[in-house]
This record gives sequence, C-alpha cells and structure tokens, in this order.
Amino acid sequence: MSDRDEVCINTLRMLAVDTVQKAESGHPGMPMGAATLAYVLWTRHLRHSPAHPSWPDRDRFVLSAGHASALLYSLLHLTGYDLTLDDLKQFRQWESRTPGHPERGCAPGVEVSTGPLGQGLGNALGLAMAERWLAATFNRPGHAVVDHHTYVLASDGDMMEGISSEVASLAGTLRLGRLIVVYDANQVTLSATTDLTFTEDVGARFEACGWHVQRIDGMAVDAVDAALASARADDRPSLIVARTHIGYGSPKKQDTFGAHGEPLGKDEVRATKRALGWPEEPPFHVPDEARAVFGAAVDRGAELEAEWQRRVDAHRAADPDAGQAFARAQAGELPEGWQEHLPAFTPGDGDVATRDAGGKVLNAIARIVTTLVGGSADLNPSTKTALAGLGDFEGPQPAATPGAPKTQGTTGGVWGYAGRNVHFGVREHAMAAAATGMAVHGGLVPYASTFLTFADYMRPSIRLASLSKAHVIYVWTHDSLALGEDGPTHQPVEHLASLRAIPGMLVLRPSDATETVEAWRVALTHRDGPVGLILTRQKLPVLDRTALAPATGLAKGAYVLTKDGGSPDVIVIATGSEVSLALAAHAALTRDGISSRVVSMPSWELFEAQPRSYRDTVLPPHVRARVSVEAASPFGWERYVGRDGVIIGVDRFGASAPGPVVMREYGFTAEHVVSAAKQLLASRP
Repeated sequence: MSDRDEVCINTLRMLAVDTVQKAESGHPGMPMGAATLAYVLWTRHLRHSPAHPSWPDRDRFVLSAGHASALLYSLLHLTGYDLTLDDLKQFRQWESRTPGHPERGCAPGVEVSTGPLGQGLGNALGLAMAERWLAATFNRPGHAVVDHHTYVLASDGDMMEGISSEVASLAGTLRLGRLIVVYDANQVTLSATTDLTFTEDVGARFEACGWHVQRIDGMAVDAVDAALASARADDRPSLIVARTHIGYGSPKKQDTFGAHGEPLGKDEVRATKRALGWPEEPPFHVPDEARAVFGAAVDRGAELEAEWQRRVDAHRAADPDAGQAFARAQAGELPEGWQEHLPAFTPGDGDVATRDAGGKVLNAIARIVTTLVGGSADLNPSTKTALAGLGDFEGPQPAATPGAPKTQGTTGGVWGYAGRNVHFGVREHAMAAAATGMAVHGGLVPYASTFLTFADYMRPSIRLASLSKAHVIYVWTHDSLALGEDGPTHQPVEHLASLRAIPGMLVLRPSDATETVEAWRVALTHRDGPVGLILTRQKLPVLDRTALAPATGLAKGAYVLTKDGGSPDVIVIATGSEVSLALAAHAALTRDGISSRVVSMPSWELFEAQPRSYRDTVLPPHVRARVSVEAASPFGWERYVGRDGVIIGVDRFGASAPGPVVMREYGFTAEHVVSAAKQLLASRP
C-alpha cells in the first residue's frame, strides 16, 4: 500500500467516524474496516459520472449493508457528487440529505433504499437483470449502448438473511456475469461475533450456486484491485469474500461488536486518530491529496459519458429505429397509441375471472409496450402472466447432461437475455426485491406475480419499493376465500388491509373484466410508486356497462355504479368479486321498495386522492346507512361506513371447501347483504 493509498483510505475512515460521532448515532465499524474495499472500487473500477448521477450506462453501486451509510456519503462527497461536508455534518438529522440508512432520492448517487439486510442484494439482482435485458434488446454489433456492471458491498448480516440464498441461486442460474458482490467478512454482527451465529462457508454456498468466488485479504489494496479485475473478466456472477477488521484502528473496539452500532465515543475517536497518525483536530479533515485522488472521478466520469454519447450517436445512425426505441425506453415513455390496444369485454363474453382478463390485457399491451418485462414465482399458469411468444429471460445454457430433461420454456423460442418472461422460480423474496431493482434501473417496466397470500413473503421489498417510489406492478391472484379447496393457508384474509397500510402503495381490486382493463391502464401510467393488482381465480360476470356506470370510474378509486336518483336510503360499498354480490342485493332491495346505491371501490388510495366534493357525491354524508362488502379483513372499513354502518368482512381464517360453499358460510350472499341493510334501516331513529 502506497502512502497515497493510506491517506485516502484513512480519509474515508475518519470522515465516517466524525460523521457518526457528531450525530451521536450510527455505525462506524464497517466503514473503518471496509474503507480499503470502497477506496479501490470507487477510484479504480467504478464507472460513474458524479456530475451526472443519472447517466444511463453508469455502473451501479449498492450498499446492501445500509448501516454503513456514513461510508457511502463520504464516498459521494469526496468523488464530487452534490453532497457537501455540511450534509455529512447533518447525518441522521431532521430533513437532512444523509439519513441513517441510504434512501433513494435523498442524495444523488444513492441507487436504492437499503437498510433491512439482504434487500440490497436482491435489488442488485434486479439491476443486473435489467442491464442484461437492455443490452440484449438494444445493443447492435459494434454498437454497445448498454455495457455496465452492478457492484454490491455486503456484510455478514446480508449473508445470514434468507433472501441472500434466493439471490445466489437465481443469479447463478441466470449466469449474471455483470453482478459483482464484495462481501465484507469482518465476522462481527451488532450483538456478537459470528462464531456464535454464522459458521457456514459462504463462499462454498455461492460456488454451489454457480458463482465465481475469490477469497482475499480485504485490507490489502493490491489484493482487492486484482480480485475486482478478475471478477469483471469472468462470465459468472462474482463473490469476493474479503476478510476485514471492523473498527480498524480503534485501540479498544477493533474486531468487537462495540464498533458496530454506536459511535466510538470522543475518547476513542481521539485514540483512533492517534493510532492511525491522523490529526485530532479539526474533525472532518480532508487532506488535499485525498481530495485530488477522489475528485479525479469528475473528469473521468465526463470522459466516460462523452465516449458513451458517441456510441449512442453511432448506434442511432446505424439503426435509427433501435436508437429511437432506446431513447424512449430510457425516458420511460409509453408508445403513442398504446391504449388503443387494450381489449374490451362485454356480458356476451360470459363469466370471466379477473386473472384471465388480466392475462389478456397484459398480452395485448405487451406487444406495443415492449419494455414490459416480468414473470412469476413459478405460477405463470395460475396467475396468467406469461407473455405468449415473447421468450424466456435466460442466460447462456451449459452443455446438457446426458439423460437430463430438456429445458421447457412456456413461451417458445430461444431469446436469451432479451426474453420478456422472467422465471423467478419459487423465490418470492428475491422476485420482489429484484423487481424493485429493475424498476429503479430504468429502461423497463417490471411486473411480478404470485398468489395474494404469498405477498407476505414479499412484504419487505414492497415496503422499500414504496419508500423508493419504484414503478413496480405486482399481480396478485387467488384473492379471497373464494379460491376454496386449498384452504386457509392459501386464502388471504388480512392481506388487503396490510397492503393498504403501506404508505405510497396503490392497491387495485377490480370487480370484473372491464375494471381489470382500467386497472392495467392505471398501473402503467401511475409512476409515483408500486401498484398491486388484486385478481380473482373464480369467474365473475362481466358487468353490463350499458345499464351501469362505465368502468373508467376506477381511475377515481370509487364511483357510483347504479342509478339511484341521487338520494338512496342505503349505500352498499364493495370491491372485487363482491361487487356482483352487491348488485344482486341492490336488485332485491329495489324489489322490496328500498332505494339503494352500489358503489364500486376498487382503490382506497385513488379515492382518497379525489377532492372532497367528488367523494361526497359518491358517499353523501347525509346517507349514514352504509354496508361494506369485502371478502377480507374488516379492518379500516369503518372510515367509509361510519359509526352507524355495517361491515361484512372476514374476521377469522378461511376453510377448505369448494369456493361457493366457503363464501356462503362466511356470509357472502346477497341475502345476507339485504338482511344487513334492512336491519340497519330498521335501527334508525
């Protein structure tokens, strides 16, 4: 290690230490131990442009160990991003640009929101998948406009979380050679050393999954440099197991969990600076030599960006259609006239499950919206999310083993990485995290599907997608007790309420095929966060829109479905499959001389975004007799039915029996709704 290297590495260490100490909160240990890894990567290998953080062909860097955020902020400041020393001094403070864990959108250069361990690894999987798909789709011989790597800095904790195994397995299967994970193996977690909790051979695990694995001294500059070069040269995903020392340089806390989750303390900061030959004052000291070395990234990035622009210009000249398509993809533009390709449904089509309607919509628009890419957790035949004829996303195939079964794709043809159908396997955790990575990468619109009850396996990623405002479309089918015989393990109850509770999450539960078309229209145009489509397995009537309000009302979240003259005695509010049930109850009430209104409410979030005047026209405040009907937890419905209303929901787990039987036994019948409405009206003063 040269003197210059040592100065630069210690600059990183001490900036992080001072940042955490000033905040009196944070994690100094990993930045101190991983500084060598970060220095070599960011000054010798990472292709980025600090002056233009959103440059499309930049390498992506993911700090999966988000607790080491002080290290990332120090790197961003030193290499010339718009992040000042004052920003570092505001670490973990109100409305600062340097929150406790990295948040996409707070500071330039932060690619994904990390913190919950393992999530960054999953996001990086999606980033690498997006790069390969874009390269295979848009690059032309001699004209590579997509050509970058995804780097991850991960910790022991990342490797303990189960999602890391899902990521390792899928990345190895896909042979994602542009994915490079640097594993900071300091063998210390927040409360213990790993000999108590984590003695497995992580490298062997990844090797078994098909990764290129190297084991190095993470404190040695030359070893780190050589390992990164070797990783880039291999066509497999790479794991660099780098042995480091948490809290390096701290006389009392090095190699202890005391350096992990709390500041070193003023006395130990002084002792550490003395041990490393660093000035004790002032804090946040940056030597001119270090600033020059790190700051060279600005000019280097400008050169890389200019060279890429020349490639883009040559690409467009050689293939104007591909060049224009690439520009539209990077801008996130939907093709002109795409909505004209949406199918239409009428009662003449017979009963249609909304999952089947969704599949038809998806396949229709995928032909024109060519950046729509996704798949399921091994459930395409059930979720109806396979894109027919558009190929499977897959890496280079190894030579077939004699006697082994042949690859059986579901969509025909050999497409390689340009395939539009992603087979995530039975890996909901990795699927959801990867979808977020694909979305924030840019250039494509990802979707991911499974049964609604398995959204629980996806929840950490859904939450972070919402926090990141990532445009991910989730397709969740088998949405209620009505799926029947599979029983309570597969019948969702609390899931709608819990998804609606996530800030920024848009939930759409369409009532029939026509609302499903509108739900997909909203899903593609809503760019301010993730969207969940909640669809049925059972067939539902296609509502007669000549007698009812048009399905375009879905865009407002809730709308008056029936004609009632404006002053009903009772309002029945329903979502999804229960809207048909509510209409049957409405007909019965009408026959009995009771004026009722049916409101279809496919989205609470969209309805709450409407002006009060509109909401009051749908749910007039003076009509206090209200009944809600949804085959899910009643939690939250009191906001719409009020203190005097009735909620028909599910307050216990389901049962194994034919779907119609379960629905009947749980009270989801027109007769029950009519009875509830009449009792409600009879109880009025």
